[in-house]
Amino acid sequence: MENQKSKSVQEWLPIQRILENGIIQLKDNTYIKIIKIKPINFNLKSELEKEAILNSYKLFLKTCNFNFQILIQSNKEDLSKHIQAVNQNSIQEDKNIQEISKQYIEYIQNLNHDKKSSSKNFYIILKYRNENREITEFEEYAIEDLNDKYFKIKDCLSRCGNIVTDFNQQKEMLFILFSFLNTRIYFSQI
Repeated sequence: MENQKSKSVQEWLPIQRILENGIIQLKDNTYIKIIKIKPINFNLKSELEKEAILNSYKLFLKTCNFNFQILIQSNKEDLSKHIQAVNQNSIQEDKNIQEISKQYIEYIQNLNHDKKSSSKNFYIILKYRNENREITEFEEYAIEDLNDKYFKIKDCLSRCGNIVTDFNQQKEMLFILFSFLNTRIYFSQI
């Protein structure tokens, strides 16, 4: 056990580089594109709207004849600032308001503890692997293929009412990767 060499973060992560357009090249020459989806609130839709959304979603599944991963990033909300504001506002009030404020704080803390007040981010991860092409030709082909898949997904999911965001810059992609690997730090900064 003592003879095992500790790996640095750079050795451990499978990322080779992030291209200018936000596409990630992995060390095994696989290329990845990450898309963020902001979903609609399905429960607030009428029955007719729900049926149309489900039909659009079926079309999405039939149209996207390639593999993709769906990642849901969930984390408890940081309610400390909100609780502090409620406490400060109730200090100058009478005993009844203070008691109601105390009960409200307990209620939202319980919700947060039970993860009913969590925030969620939804991502689709697209992948393209090298099929023995020349490296320069392969990279161009991989970027074109991933962008084609992105536009197909965007078209289908937008019909359902979702907002589809492409991360097309290195800085945006670094922020997303940071959020995947450092959820506690990331959500405390929001």
